[in-house]
Amino acid sequence: MNDAAHDLHAPHFIGIGGAGMSGLAKILAVRGADVSGSDSKESETVLALRALGATVHVGHAAEHVPDGASSIVVSSAIRADNPELVAARERGIPVVHRSDALAALMGGRRALAVAGTHGKTTTTSMLAVALGELGLDPSYAIGGDLDAPGSNAQHGTGEIFVAEADESDRSFHKYAPEVAIVLNVELDHHANYASIDEIYESFETFVGRITPGGTLVVSADHDGARELTSRVAAREGLNVVTVGAAEDADLRVLSVVARGMTSEVTVLLDGAELTFTVSVPGRHYAHNAVAALAAGVALGVPAADLAKALGAYTGVRRRLQLKGEAAGVQVIDSYAHHPTEMTADLEAIREGLEGEGRVLVVFQPHLFSRTQQLAEEMGQSLALADASVVLDIYPAREDPIPGVTSELIIDAARRAGADVTAEHDFAAAPALLAGLARPGDLLLTMGAGDVTNLGPEILGHLANVASKV
Repeated sequence: MNDAAHDLHAPHFIGIGGAGMSGLAKILAVRGADVSGSDSKESETVLALRALGATVHVGHAAEHVPDGASSIVVSSAIRADNPELVAARERGIPVVHRSDALAALMGGRRALAVAGTHGKTTTTSMLAVALGELGLDPSYAIGGDLDAPGSNAQHGTGEIFVAEADESDRSFHKYAPEVAIVLNVELDHHANYASIDEIYESFETFVGRITPGGTLVVSADHDGARELTSRVAAREGLNVVTVGAAEDADLRVLSVVARGMTSEVTVLLDGAELTFTVSVPGRHYAHNAVAALAAGVALGVPAADLAKALGAYTGVRRRLQLKGEAAGVQVIDSYAHHPTEMTADLEAIREGLEGEGRVLVVFQPHLFSRTQQLAEEMGQSLALADASVVLDIYPAREDPIPGVTSELIIDAARRAGADVTAEHDFAAAPALLAGLARPGDLLLTMGAGDVTNLGPEILGHLANVASKV
């Protein structure tokens, strides 16, 4: 394939195994591009890309950039001194940001972009699954896997392209969707935004990219989203559809009834009630599904058909994903790393709790900058668990900040009345958690880093304890 603005017929991806990058690489490979790339380690995602014909190297080195590379695709996480990026610039190979590549892939399709501080991956996934169920075969690019490595993206034959739109580095300004969803607006990504006003300005720019005559679907419940609506509602050529439990919502949520690990949702749409099932627990996931419903309707999909199809969505890996059960304890993986997400997932899990079971959490803070700004709120969220273990901060792309450690969260959690334990030895955490758990408990591994790897190890320890008993 070839794009007029960015030559993507032979792209080389630096960090090809990442959630966003791997999806683009998959779509390009399926479209016939000669895809290559590198990543820091072997992974199931890397193996899935190789199975599609991509050449993927482990480790970063200048010689990994092929002679025939038409462009180098990078994300904001790639540092300027990366040897492959340095080599590409020396050789005059064009460097393309991930968002520009995604924008090129959406060209010629009816684009639907999902934005918001929280819930983007879930809502994008709900739409991708539901539209697929209806035979519309959408293309999509999601920041997480649906059910298997490599399922974070698809090149479909249909006219719709559903994409997660990332505000963290303002890259969502590159897209021109026909329909956009804004789930919520909060201050986050502190390394890139100095104030909530900067966040609002960034979302206003994103809304301004909606094509003339297009639709903004926006929360009527979230204060930040309502403020955004007040700023953009008068724009010419923009249809605004508000969704939520608020009485003035255009698509109003009348009720969300928990049914174990599912929810029954009733909405009021065009004066008629519509009830459907959401096959994941929690009020926030139900509201994500309602936003997805409104967006699909804006594209012309019949509401009743889409509502039924939304029930086919059963989750995304790392979004309250059941990892297994051993010794009567269910281990569930949560990607939540912002206090709002943490609170929502803990409340959802407690709604699905049965009997005398407890909610236990092992939490790994993500980023020093986020911890510096939100430690107090993270601690308050952990107070919703019956007991929690807090690991050291996962740095991701950041360097340490003096004085910023997970102890800030632990102190805040204790002030909020939480039962919390510090564990600085990552390898020791599984045995500690298995020792805390008892039959009937739900145990969450929570955070955006490698805490997800602890689930199978905890289950192994639990199984060993059960066999000895």
